[in-house]
Amino acid sequence: MKSPLLPLFALLLAPWLCAADRDWPVYLGDAAGTHYSTLGQIDRTNVGRLRVAWTFHTGDAGPNSQIQCNPLIVDGVLYGSSPQLDLLALDAATGALRWRFDPFAGRGEVTGGRGVNRGLVFWREGNERRILYTAGRFLHAVDPASGKSIPSFGVDGRVDLLEGLDRDVSGLSLAGTTPGAVYRDLLIVCTRVGEGPAPAAPGHIRAYDVRTGQRRWIFHTIPHPGEEGYATWPPDAWKEIGAANCWAGLVIDPERGLAFVPIGSAAFDFWGGNRIGADLYANCLLALDAATGKRKWHFQLVHHDLWDRDPPAPPVLLNVRREGKLVPAVAQITKSGHVWLFHRETGESLFPWREQPVPKSELAGEMSWPTQPFPLKPAPFARQQFTEEEVTTRTPAAHDAVLARLRQATPHVPFSPPSTRGTIILPGFDGGGEWGGAAVDPEGILYVNANEMAWIQQMIPTQVPGANLGETIYTQLCVACHGPGREGNAAQNVPSLVNVAAKLKREEVATLLRTGKGMMPAFNFLTPPQRNALLDFLLNTSQGTSDRNDTEIVGGVPPPRTNASPSARRGEGTPPTLPVLYTSSGYTRFFDPDGYPALRPPWGTLNALDLNTGEYRWQRPLGELPELTAQGLPPTGTENYGGPLVTASGLLFIGATKDENFRAFDSATGRQLFEIALPAGGYATPATYSVNGKQYVVIACGGGKMGTKSGDAYVAFALP
Repeated sequence: MKSPLLPLFALLLAPWLCAADRDWPVYLGDAAGTHYSTLGQIDRTNVGRLRVAWTFHTGDAGPNSQIQCNPLIVDGVLYGSSPQLDLLALDAATGALRWRFDPFAGRGEVTGGRGVNRGLVFWREGNERRILYTAGRFLHAVDPASGKSIPSFGVDGRVDLLEGLDRDVSGLSLAGTTPGAVYRDLLIVCTRVGEGPAPAAPGHIRAYDVRTGQRRWIFHTIPHPGEEGYATWPPDAWKEIGAANCWAGLVIDPERGLAFVPIGSAAFDFWGGNRIGADLYANCLLALDAATGKRKWHFQLVHHDLWDRDPPAPPVLLNVRREGKLVPAVAQITKSGHVWLFHRETGESLFPWREQPVPKSELAGEMSWPTQPFPLKPAPFARQQFTEEEVTTRTPAAHDAVLARLRQATPHVPFSPPSTRGTIILPGFDGGGEWGGAAVDPEGILYVNANEMAWIQQMIPTQVPGANLGETIYTQLCVACHGPGREGNAAQNVPSLVNVAAKLKREEVATLLRTGKGMMPAFNFLTPPQRNALLDFLLNTSQGTSDRNDTEIVGGVPPPRTNASPSARRGEGTPPTLPVLYTSSGYTRFFDPDGYPALRPPWGTLNALDLNTGEYRWQRPLGELPELTAQGLPPTGTENYGGPLVTASGLLFIGATKDENFRAFDSATGRQLFEIALPAGGYATPATYSVNGKQYVVIACGGGKMGTKSGDAYVAFALP
C-alpha cells in the first residue's frame, strides 16, 4: 500500500519515477535515477530515534580501500560489493551473510586492477533472475539465489569489456566502476578508461544481451568515418584518441525507449593538441534509442575539454511544469556546479543559455575552443571564481600565504585554459557536482550536494632536456598522479614513490606496471625496453639498458603483443604516448599551509533547487570539522563524496562528508534532524527499503577518501 504521506499529485505527476515501496531494486532507486523512495515510516517526527539495526563487516578492507556501492534490495535480500569487489548477498533484516561471490577466484592475475564498484544491476523476466556487475574489466552474470556464476553468459560467466570496441586496444586500461542500465533484455554498460597522456581505449557505448552476453549494438563516441561528428576531430582520430566514455552512469526512460548517457572528456584530459576540434561526442549528454543505439539528440556541455569537465553523475528524469503543463525533462548536474535541464524528447534546453567567449590557450600546439556554453538559469550551486575576496580568513598567516600563491597563478575566470604558471580550477576537479549525483522528488525539487574546493592545475613540458627514457616516460604517464617529485598525493590516496626500492622489489613494481592496482591503470602497452627504463628511473638503478628478455622483469609472464597500441608500434625505445607536449603536474587541492582549503567557507554544501522555476528552495553547509568548530568557527562544510536519498515523508539522508557522519535533513527546509557517527566515511549513496513492515536505511561505510581511514561495513538504521 502506498504511504499516505505521498501526495496524490505526485502519482499523477510521474508514477514511474517512484522506487518500489518495499525494495530498492535499481541503482539509485529506479530507472530514472531519482534517489527517491515512497516509503514513509521514518518521518520528520521520529527520525531522531533512529538506531543501528545491524552492521555487516566484509573483512577485506585494505590500505586506501573504499566501498562506493549503492546496494540493491530485492525481496528481503541486500546485494552489495566489498572493498575487493566480492559480490555479497545479505539478509536485509539482520545483515546475516547468505552467500559471497569472488569474481577473481581461479581467474589468475587481476590485469587492470580491481578498482571500485558503485553498484549492481538486477534483472528478472518470468522465472529468470540474474545479477550483472563489473569487477575490473569483466562483466559478470551471477545467480542471485545461489551466488554462482551463470556459465552460459559470455565465456564462463563473464564478458571481457576490453573486447568489442571496434579497435585494437590490447594492453590498455579499462574497468567498469558504475553499473549500466537495463532496457528490456539489454544491458547498456558504462566503462572507465585511461584519460592520461598514455594511449587510451575509446569509451564507446555498448549494449549486451543479458542472457548470452553477446554485444547487440555499439555507439561510437569518437565517430568513425562517415558517422556524424567525424569532422569535429582530426582525420583518423578514432584510430588513436581514447576516452570520451560514460563512467558516471546512465538512466533509462522505458516509456519512450530512450537511454540518457553522459559522456566524459577525451584523452588526454588537459592538453588537446592531438585532438584539435570540438571533439563530439566527448562532454555530451546523449539521448540514444535504447533498443538500437541510434542517436536521437545530443548537447555538448564543454567543447574541446581541457579541464576534465566531464559530466560527473547520471542525469535524473523528472517532469516539470511549464505554463500549466507537465513537460518530460532530463536534468544533468556538472562538475562546474551547474544544472542543465532539457526536454527529454527534443533536447531543447528548458532554461536560457548562451555561448560565451572564453580565454585562449597559450600552450604550444594547443587550440582551445573560442566559446563555451553557459546556462543563465538556474544559478550555479557552487562558486565560479576565485578572487582575492574569496581567500580564506581562518588566520592572518593562512590568508597571506594563499593570497601570495593566488597572485602567482593565472588570473582566474571560468574556463581559464591550463598554463605553466598554474591555473585555478573552481569548482575543483571533483566538482561542484560529483559521482554521488542528485536526487529529485515528484514535485520537481532537485537535491544536490556540492564541493566548494579550489584546485591548482599546472602544466609541465613532457620533453625535458637531458632526461633519459625512463624519466620521460614517468613524466608522461605518472607525474599527474604521483607528482614531479614522486611525492604522491595523500588526499587522493596516491602513494609516494620516493624510495620505493626500500618497499618493493623490482619484480613487484614490474607487476604493478603490468596489472595496475586499485585506481592505478595497467600500463600493459609498455614494451620491455620502455618498462625497463621506467623501472630503472623509479628504483634508481641502471639495469634497463640491457637487452635481457621480459621474463626476467615480470616473473615469467609472456610479454604483451608488440602491436598493443599505436605508440608501441613506433619503436621500443620511444616514449609510449601520442605526441603530447604538456602534461599536468597532478591533481592538487589548493590548501593553506595548515592543510585547510584556501577558499573561505563553505567547503561543502547541500542544495534544494526547484526545477519548475529555476529558483533555490534552500542551501546550507554540509559537514563540519570539529577542531574548527571548537575554535568558534561556524560549521564550514566539508569536501564530500556520495549522493543523497530523499523520501516521500520529507526526509533527505546523506553521508558523504569528511567528518564521517550520517545525517538526515528536512527536505522542505534543510533543517538537520539527525546525525550519527559512522565506523568509516559513508562515501556512497544510501538506500532505503522495507522488510516485514519495517523501514531501513542502509549505507556503505568504506572510507578511504580525503585521507580518512578505510572501512569494511554496511550499516543499516531503523526505528527501535
